[in-house]
Amino acid sequence: MEIFGSLQGLGVGPATLLMFAMLLVLLVTGIPLAFVTLLVALVFALGWFGPMAVPLITSRVYSFVGSFVFVSVPMFVLMAAILDRSGIARDLFDAMRLVGGRLRGGVAIQTIFVAVILAAMSGIIGGEVVLLGLIALPQMLRLGYDRNLAIGVVCAGGALGTMVPPSIVLIIYGLTANVSVGDLFQAALIPGLMLAGFYVAYVLIRAWLDPKAAPALTGPAPSTSEKLRLLRGLVLPILVVIAVLGSIYGGIASVTEASAVGVAGVILSTVVRGEFTFTLLKDAALQTLQTVGMIVWIGIGASALVGVFNLMGGIDFVSALITGVSDNPHVILIFMMVILFVLGMFLDWVGIALLTMPIFVPIITDLGFDPVWFGVVFCMNMQVSFLSPPFGPAAFYLKSVAPPDISLGDIFRSLLPFIALQVLALAVLIAFPGIAWL
Repeated sequence: MEIFGSLQGLGVGPATLLMFAMLLVLLVTGIPLAFVTLLVALVFALGWFGPMAVPLITSRVYSFVGSFVFVSVPMFVLMAAILDRSGIARDLFDAMRLVGGRLRGGVAIQTIFVAVILAAMSGIIGGEVVLLGLIALPQMLRLGYDRNLAIGVVCAGGALGTMVPPSIVLIIYGLTANVSVGDLFQAALIPGLMLAGFYVAYVLIRAWLDPKAAPALTGPAPSTSEKLRLLRGLVLPILVVIAVLGSIYGGIASVTEASAVGVAGVILSTVVRGEFTFTLLKDAALQTLQTVGMIVWIGIGASALVGVFNLMGGIDFVSALITGVSDNPHVILIFMMVILFVLGMFLDWVGIALLTMPIFVPIITDLGFDPVWFGVVFCMNMQVSFLSPPFGPAAFYLKSVAPPDISLGDIFRSLLPFIALQVLALAVLIAFPGIAWL
């Protein structure tokens, strides 16, 4: 204990630097973030307060995992896992041919529309990027689309699950910031659609400037019977979206209850389509356990670390540093966005939310900003983290299913225009906060 007892003598400032240095060094060794944060929390709890402080860690962990809203996370993950294993997404993509039609760049546009609907069904980006990479990317490459444009549309469109409700990012933010997840869903809908609109506009402009980059479909137009067949692929996904979001926005169900409705809707859809098997359900459940287990462990570690750091006085120390940057609230806000952007290049969004929001949200509230609006701004910033090198997860998801001749470098280069569009959307959301309300 004498080794640890010297920590308190360092003072809050040097101890904060030591804590972040330990985090960085341990992360570089390849240890998962969840275990790194737990280890650092334990070291500083013992070193700052002694053995009697260890129960503080367990109390913080219980408060995180004991939230009723957290039940919705595995539900939405299960929805995404079932979608991965069904043909719903493929039929949805085929049905969206009616939207793209003979428009130049139409397949890219229908890909973005499909991405929005899939995001509204599950809120998970990994499965969306993989699905679109398997369905949309080969078709765009076959039709002669510019490779960079096709890759960018798939990754950026698949990442819309971060913004479009029911986003898991919004749920975790709501739990961390202690704000209504329903209010977050309502506030995020228009910004999410706005970002999708930016992608569509970019595709249309690229197609107009360079017709070879996004050629139009050729051949005879689909017959009336073919159109009716394609429309059937839209019915079940739209009904699930209406059931989930309609029940939330209509005040009929809470977010947790709506997530259960969504799971029931997706399972019923697979039954109607004749695709339901117990093997499908078991595999989806196992994938859900794996994904949610990762989220829970990161949440446990980050909650413990933030709790210890707060008791040390570290949060007040960091808050004073941030607010001391400027007297202008918007300068402080932009400074926070830069911090989140840099962290997003190296850390998982769950860890970022749980480590930074206990510090940022009280500052935002004191500056007079709405924490619900800030949650939407945070999610828009996390959009960038899903695409930005060197660890943008969307790029790695796509690489797992992309043709062998497409390298990670090719994918990251293709994402640069879409990162610029995300930054533009973030700037618009900050300049016009009213966008984040219905």
